[in-house]
Amino acid sequence: QVQLVESGGGLVQAGGSLSLSCVASGPTFSNYVVAWFRQTPGKEREFVAGRRWSGGSIYYAESVKGRFTVSRDNRENTVYLQMNSLKPEDTGVYYCASRIGVLLPNLGEYNYWGQGTQVTVSS
Repeated sequence: QVQLVESGGGLVQAGGSLSLSCVASGPTFSNYVVAWFRQTPGKEREFVAGRRWSGGSIYYAESVKGRFTVSRDNRENTVYLQMNSLKPEDTGVYYCASRIGVLLPNLGEYNYWGQGTQVTVSS
């Protein structure tokens, strides 16, 4: 059973930065992908970024390209989402999700979810 725990959310002014963490526990993650989603007020949960736990290409939503960066620490089974140049429209609850297989942007394809962490960007 995969368990994901996010942390690192908070309140930040526009233009500021935050770093989110997603710590995973469970089986060996070599066949898994991990993705960040967010749910902003009034919108459906959307894909933000993702990658394979074992490495390889990283994919970003157009809205965050150039501002957000995904990195990992395999020893700690942790994936990070570094968020720079934050905008008020980045406000929302950020979730870490994982699945076996290929990276997909569809939230319905993910079996495992963290509890989410709130990010609030003030203008």
